[in-house]
This record gives sequence, C-alpha cells and structure tokens, in this order.
Amino acid sequence: MVSEIKLFSGNANPVLAERIARYLDVPVGRAKVGRFSDGEINVEIGDNVRGRDVFLIQPTCAPTNDHLMELLILTDACKRASAGRVTGVIPYFGYARQDRKVAPRVPITAKLVADLMGRAGLDRVLTMELHAGQIQGFFDMPVDNLYSSSLICDFLDRNVKLHEAVVVSPDAGGVERARLVAKRLGAGLAIIDKRRRGPNVAEVMNIIGEVEGRVTIIIDDMIDTAGTLTKGAAALAEAGAAEVYAAATHAVLSGPAVERIEDSVIKKVLVTDTIPLSAQAAACDRIVQVSVDAVFAEAIRAIHHHDSVSRLFV
Repeated sequence: MVSEIKLFSGNANPVLAERIARYLDVPVGRAKVGRFSDGEINVEIGDNVRGRDVFLIQPTCAPTNDHLMELLILTDACKRASAGRVTGVIPYFGYARQDRKVAPRVPITAKLVADLMGRAGLDRVLTMELHAGQIQGFFDMPVDNLYSSSLICDFLDRNVKLHEAVVVSPDAGGVERARLVAKRLGAGLAIIDKRRRGPNVAEVMNIIGEVEGRVTIIIDDMIDTAGTLTKGAAALAEAGAAEVYAAATHAVLSGPAVERIEDSVIKKVLVTDTIPLSAQAAACDRIVQVSVDAVFAEAIRAIHHHDSVSRLFV
C-alpha cells in the first residue's frame, strides 16, 4: 500500500486510471468532473488532499481541448486545496506535433500547452512517448518521458515469428525508435522514404533495406489517420515482404483510420491504452491493445518514494 498518495482521473481515460490504481492498491479519488448548462467545465474534489502527493491521470486526447481544460481545472482545484505536490500523468500529450515553426506565422502550440500546465500549478509531468523528445524542454518543471518499447517487444516476441524479421521505420525521424526495437528483437532494420504533400497526406517513395521474404514490423509513436501506415505497408508488400505488422504507442485513429487498416495488407496493429479505443477500433480484429498500467504505476510509485525512474525509460 502506498501511503499519502492520491490518484484522480478526468473523463479522458478512467479505465486506465482504475488499472493503475489497482496495480498500486489505492483507490481512485472522488472527483466530480461535469459541465454547467452552458458547457463550462465544473470540477469538485471530494477527498482531502491537503499535504498529499496528488497524481492526475488525464491524457489530452480527443476531444483535446475539453480534456486539456479538465486537467488544468483539476490541477487548480488541487492546488487551492493545499495539495503537497501535483503531478500530471499524461499518457498521451496532445498538440505534441506542433513543436516547431514549419511555416511563417504559425504557433508552437506544444510550448503554449506546456506553459498553461505550469501556470495551472502542475509540479511535475509524467508522460509517454512524446512525439519529439525536445518537448521536455518546453516545461519549467521535471518531465519523465516513458516508453512502451518493452511492452511492444514482449508482445511481438510472444505472438510473431521473428525469424529473419525486419523492423521498419515509417520515416527518417523514427529511425532511433525502430533501431531500439530491432536491437531488442534481434531483427534487421529498414526505413521507408516518404515525401509529405500536406498535413496527414504522405506519399511513399522507396524502401531502404532488405525486406523481401521477411516478416516486417512497422514501428511508430502514433497512428492518426493511418494514411502513412497503410501506404508504407503496401510499399513493403510490393517490395516482397512476406507479412506486415505494425505497432504504435498512441492509437489516435482519427477519420478513416480504422477503415484503412481493415482494407490494408497489415495482419495486426498493436497499440497501447494511452488513448481509449473507439467502439469502431475496439471491434476491429486487426487492432490489438496492450495496457501501460504497470509502467505508469511503477513510475508513480518511484516518484512518490523519490526513487529513480530511469529504469523505466527504455
């Protein structure tokens, strides 16, 4: 039993919050997160948090703005109730893809969101698989960025024939992630060279690496509309890959993503529960979900007891 700790959850992913709480053998605290008649968010903390170590479990997934505001208001409520420390447990950090200026007169929204969290009163952030590692520098507080690679590798090792397998990065930016998984699995490495015409639109150009006759596994941090993923899978099949699998931490799965996966050559898509699956995604037999509850629970335990969490970063 972890003493002097309080877990609370907004409406974004209460199932994951319950799993983490069960792992830690503590209850999820009473927090009413509702709406006034005009749509404004209403928060009321039902437990005493004075001097307590509070962890707010809330991914800022879709609807992103609602869930972000819930987190900010929950933070303010806990700080005004004299909580000792408030840690934002944000399994999926929304707006992470807006981490730099890619054109004139555009915002760096990831930095803006980090500033909002700091102004609301968060003392620490615990997240997973940030789209860009440098986002940690946007915060004026400690940030622990966990990874799901151990969960992904364990699942693939148990369920996929990895003899002469090749791990595939969907673009040059994901090579480091793919290399880590390939090293753990003892697999080869390949890269998909793509050219992006516009937001959420990608065109695969060629495959760098040997994939003919191999089991290929595309590794990415998130799947949004699945356009990049399915086009990459088709390119691998055209290059002679025997089978195509995919794995990603964050199942954003917006727009036509599920239909594209169902119509693709991909045998299975492995995702985690940092974002809850929609009913359509949950009903798709090609999408398999594993839980990150143990990873986050161990990180929360380590933070609470002032132990190192670096062992969980790989």
